[in-house]
Amino acid sequence: MGVGNVVRRACTVTILAGFTMLACTPRAALASHAQLAMFEDDATLQAHPQAALQAFKQLGAGIVRVYVKWSAIAPDPTSTTPDSTFDAADPAAYPAQNWTTYDTIVRDAKALGLQLDFTVSGGAPLWAQSTGIPDGFGTPVFAWKPSAAAYGQFVQALGTRYSGSYVPPGQSAPLPRVSFWALWNEPNVGKDLGPQATNGSSLLTAPAMYRGLLDAGWSALQATRHGLDTILIGSLAARGQAAPVGPGRPDGLPGNYGMTKPLAFLRSLYCLDSRYQPLTGAAASASGCPASPASFRAAHPGLFAASGFADHPYPVNLPPTRATANDRDFTEFSQLPNLEKVLDRVQRTYSSTKRFPIYITEYGYVTNPPNNSQPFVSPATAAVYLNWAEYLSWRDPRIATTMQYLLRDPNPRVGVPEFGGFATGLRFFGGTPKPTLAAYRMPLFLPSTSATARQRTLEVWGCVRPAHYAALATHRAQTALIQFRRGSRGGFATIKRVPITDPRGYFDVRVAFPASGAVRIAWSDRGINTSRVVPVVVR
Repeated sequence: MGVGNVVRRACTVTILAGFTMLACTPRAALASHAQLAMFEDDATLQAHPQAALQAFKQLGAGIVRVYVKWSAIAPDPTSTTPDSTFDAADPAAYPAQNWTTYDTIVRDAKALGLQLDFTVSGGAPLWAQSTGIPDGFGTPVFAWKPSAAAYGQFVQALGTRYSGSYVPPGQSAPLPRVSFWALWNEPNVGKDLGPQATNGSSLLTAPAMYRGLLDAGWSALQATRHGLDTILIGSLAARGQAAPVGPGRPDGLPGNYGMTKPLAFLRSLYCLDSRYQPLTGAAASASGCPASPASFRAAHPGLFAASGFADHPYPVNLPPTRATANDRDFTEFSQLPNLEKVLDRVQRTYSSTKRFPIYITEYGYVTNPPNNSQPFVSPATAAVYLNWAEYLSWRDPRIATTMQYLLRDPNPRVGVPEFGGFATGLRFFGGTPKPTLAAYRMPLFLPSTSATARQRTLEVWGCVRPAHYAALATHRAQTALIQFRRGSRGGFATIKRVPITDPRGYFDVRVAFPASGAVRIAWSDRGINTSRVVPVVVR
């Protein structure tokens, strides 16, 4: 499991915070060579669909995550009473203008050869939420006890519209098909699904609501001939809280709008107790679970037949081998091996042999600058951490995606007291590139940067992410140049040429270095592109 795979030759193993690093072996037998490169920046995509998609493609992304906001498409989203004549399962019943942006994104993505991940989530229209929404997070709340039946109808409308055969009224050609879906976003976060817990936070309630949403969304996709598509569940935030009622927390934590610890959420979602045993009796009834666990698997097929489980394993300002807390119910990046084990254990409890791939569907590093509200990492450190994380995920066959959240930082003047916002972009708000831009386009990582004079070879892992697009456009094989600079000054010279045979642009080779200096990757495509520079030491 993880990066500790069977390899072709013996090697030295180093354990780093849950990940096993095989620093001496260039080719892991089970490495995730099919890892998808996912990108998300909804603000940029919604404002300038074609330009954003072209930018994602130029960076080499293969799949774009699209946040499909229910209330942005639904009619009269601020009304508490639905129109009695509205057929929510019929895409033609929705205001035509509300589909325009999504239709444009779907058409432009197909023209550019990009895949889309439609994440169908809240906020829910008020007419699909329960009444009595309490204060506490701000209005409108994204989804307070949303109707699973209404959500299923919305997913059915989406599945019909983007089935590949649907012709919108007044048009002559069908819209392209969407074949990649995620059902809801961060259901363990109160702003996305509330309340998270009741009875002084002694009873988790969001997992049961999410189970109902999943059931409805799953059935809708099956009914609209998307059953063979990629369908993700989970999409959990990586952290959470648990605390009883006390000063400043009248509902306890997570309460109405807090965050539930992801693995606690997972256990409740699957009707399991803290020992991963099926709930029974009053505990089962309180959590909306069947009295007999024998019927659970058949009643909730999406929980067992989904294509993968999604997670948002932000490690905040730490390297990908460390977590913000030693909490076994968290799912930060370094804790993904534990998530894999837990998912397998859950499936075995119900006699399922399913081994979910892990889809990282949000990831990035908030940088300082621009966000100086906390000791966030510098843009240069973020570049190192991004490449390190991708190397580790590439080494793990269970991880199906590498992910970059945001192309451009949000406006630093908006979002006070965040003082710079969720600044995980590859560019600053004004457009200036961060070091993370080159690091994303052409990742480079050396598990060890120090060699002896007698044995000077080091593992050099990298990726020329846009290479496959260049190969398709030019009908020419692509080559990465590993370049070396002796010492700390002077120019770089090519010391190894690496044919790019992996369809995702990855390579993993051993390179002999003649002395101490620095290494980088170079690649030619309408000019020379280079990676970040990594120092190496030969002792």
